[in-house]
Amino acid sequence: MKIKKILILGSTGSIGKSTLKVIKNYQDKIKIVCMSSNKNFKKLYRQAQLFNVQNLIINDSNSFLKAKSFLRKKKINLFPSISEYLKKNKKKIDLTIIGISGFEGLNPTLKIIPFTKSLASANKESIICGWNFINSKLKKFKTKFIPIDSEHFSIWSLIKNDKHLISKIYLTASGGPFLNTSKKKLNYADVKNVINHPNWSMGKKISTDSATMMNKVFEVIEASKIFNLDVSKVKIIIHPKSIIHALVAFNNGIIKILMHETKMEIPIFNIIFEKDNTNFYDKTVINFEKLNGINFIKPNKKKFPYLNILSDYKIKNTYFEVILVTINDELVNLFLNKKISFINMQKLLIKLIKKSIFKKYYNKKPKNISDINLMNNKVKKILINYDKIFQ
Repeated sequence: MKIKKILILGSTGSIGKSTLKVIKNYQDKIKIVCMSSNKNFKKLYRQAQLFNVQNLIINDSNSFLKAKSFLRKKKINLFPSISEYLKKNKKKIDLTIIGISGFEGLNPTLKIIPFTKSLASANKESIICGWNFINSKLKKFKTKFIPIDSEHFSIWSLIKNDKHLISKIYLTASGGPFLNTSKKKLNYADVKNVINHPNWSMGKKISTDSATMMNKVFEVIEASKIFNLDVSKVKIIIHPKSIIHALVAFNNGIIKILMHETKMEIPIFNIIFEKDNTNFYDKTVINFEKLNGINFIKPNKKKFPYLNILSDYKIKNTYFEVILVTINDELVNLFLNKKISFINMQKLLIKLIKKSIFKKYYNKKPKNISDINLMNNKVKKILINYDKIFQ
């Protein structure tokens, strides 16, 4: 079997660590050609030692200088960006994993597409705000795209040969930590409660998005773009056990579901070994007790008001997506730093996206990624004095 060459952007984050957990079991079949981190060069170096990786990228300029000093006597090729790495490494690799979070993931995604046969991404911001630019480049260089998030990976797996028959797609949501909490009690929700997800082990930001169900709003927008579907065809259904990740109803009367344990290693393994006869390292055992009593619940839009955003989402690829993602990022950051309450965070977002200072951009489209980054920075500056917007 030919050894697969893989590049991991964001190897010190949760997706990167899950990827390395998979690769650890198949080092005779996989060669990591390069890994990156934004700032955490010491952790990145430890990973490089474990997986015998010679090429490392540190994106943050100050951290790069520190890393350069730290690694000066080590046999490591250090680069300040993916662009600099690609100047010296132009040969196409088999697969690139994008585990970078935030808007910082868009530029590296576009840069790597000409140099990779397949691209697997978990970067929501890139897909939501820059999919038209990504998709255009994927087509130009005939690069295959595979979504990593469990819901989108599940859809991708289910519709491979039947995309033209899709009637409805259902993305499942756990309901987060507050599924059975009264709306009144949410007034007292603190950071500890919010990030305590019942099923998944995730970072603070994505755990907060899960608690508000903003992650599902983003996932619906992502699905509509990745699979080129009208938003009306993508629905959200609450499934507290998180065993089923997606359901697809087809026009021929067939309904397909995909289920797996709540481990990101499972979609990542299947992406890496998509067409290979390789067994998953962790033996699959069907837990029939878990499967008994699988239930689905219609989301409560009063408890999860962000879901109402999708009712007004009509025109794709405008500044609306950039503004929505940026406002959410900034408000979540304020909440996690205990500057605003959980309930006020949600009320603020709903009010802010309706303000004329932002609405005037909703019918305008960014022409390139510079436009996206400029709008991202513009919204951040406006939100520094968010309280004055309401005066």
